[in-house]
Amino acid sequence: MQISVIIPLLDEEGSLAELHRQLTEVLQGKDYELIFIDDGSRDSSARLLSELAEADERVGVMTFRRNRGKSAALAAGFLYARGKTVITLDADLQDDPYEIPRLLQKLDEGYDVVSGWKKKRQDPLGKTIPSKFFNWVTAKLSGIKIHDFNCGLKAYRREVVKTIKVYGQMHRFLPVLAKMEGFTVSEIPVKHHPRRYGKTKFGVSRMLYGFLDLLTVLYTARYTRNPLHLFGAMGVVSLVIGTTVNAYLTVGWFMGRPIGNRPLFFLGILLIILGVQLFSIGLLGEMITRQGDTEAASGVYQAPRI
Repeated sequence: MQISVIIPLLDEEGSLAELHRQLTEVLQGKDYELIFIDDGSRDSSARLLSELAEADERVGVMTFRRNRGKSAALAAGFLYARGKTVITLDADLQDDPYEIPRLLQKLDEGYDVVSGWKKKRQDPLGKTIPSKFFNWVTAKLSGIKIHDFNCGLKAYRREVVKTIKVYGQMHRFLPVLAKMEGFTVSEIPVKHHPRRYGKTKFGVSRMLYGFLDLLTVLYTARYTRNPLHLFGAMGVVSLVIGTTVNAYLTVGWFMGRPIGNRPLFFLGILLIILGVQLFSIGLLGEMITRQGDTEAASGVYQAPRI
């Protein structure tokens, strides 16, 4: 199998037929499969996908019993993908399938991951401004110089999707996860279209969860194998400050100054206790290193018949 195209979707009945037509046209002459991941849709998406699978032997369908999130959908697609190259794109037709050849061409230059960049994004300011800020912060903290981490249109070599672990809401950081595993990442500008069908799944809560997930990714990248380096360092700092504060008060006590009713005394005790706890957390973290919280998606997969 040359190419696997993974399309996660939720309530996108209006765009599926046109998306299938465009993908079939752009991939004509190639050995490919289309894997649609229905993330618990409540409209007619499941029925339409079943009809597409019956009419086209290259179409595979994974149907979740309930909404699991985009990360779980991509993880399922990565699991079943058979292609040497894996393409992902959203099902709402805002990602342009005709950009796929350009992604493949860039991949052939030697990169392991090529991410799309919605340089001229066709979305309202309520989505574009927070997204730009989020991408800027992610680029600064991760050290990966790309502009659009969350673009759904990406190309991967097979070994990438079989290596990285996608769970929670980590789909926003797939380039970061790939870089953590030693793969090379690049980016190209791609066309982006206004939404024609369905409703956006964007919400304010995504920004909060996104930054929390970013902290998770950065912690995983730097401290998964040695959590004591983080918690131990914070614990030592807290212990030193707390001990210094109480040592200062002890000297004053020998000089006849009362300390029992001074807030600084209680602060010193608090910092010492906190330091011991942080150091203990680091030691416990070392004991449970490399244990991950992965999320398995349940569903029934209808494989392509080719």
